[in-house]
Amino acid sequence: MPYVKKPRPYKKEYAQQKSRGEHGDRMERQRARRAMDKTGKDANKNGKADKREGKDIAHKKPLARGGSNKDGYTVQSRKTNRAAGGAMSKPPKKKKKK
Repeated sequence: MPYVKKPRPYKKEYAQQKSRGEHGDRMERQRARRAMDKTGKDANKNGKADKREGKDIAHKKPLARGGSNKDGYTVQSRKTNRAAGGAMSKPPKKKKKK
C-alpha cells in the first residue's frame, strides 16, 4: 500500500493527469454522458437515461486518437466499447499445421 506514512499528493496527481492529457478526455466523456442523460427518458428517476443503464457512451472516433464529441457518440455495451481497438478486437492467431 503506497502512502502509508504520508498523505496522498492529490494536487500532484491532478497536475500529472493534466500534463498527460487525461483531464481533457475525461471532461469530454462527462459532457457526452450528461448530454445523453439530458435528452433520454429516465423512468426509474435515478439520473441516468434508460437506454444508457449498464452501457457505455462510445465515441465514433476514439478520444485517444484525437476524437471529440463533435465527431459523434453512441450507446454501446461495455464489453464492445472497451474491446474496440484493444487486444480482444484482434483476430485470433492461426495455428500452424504440422
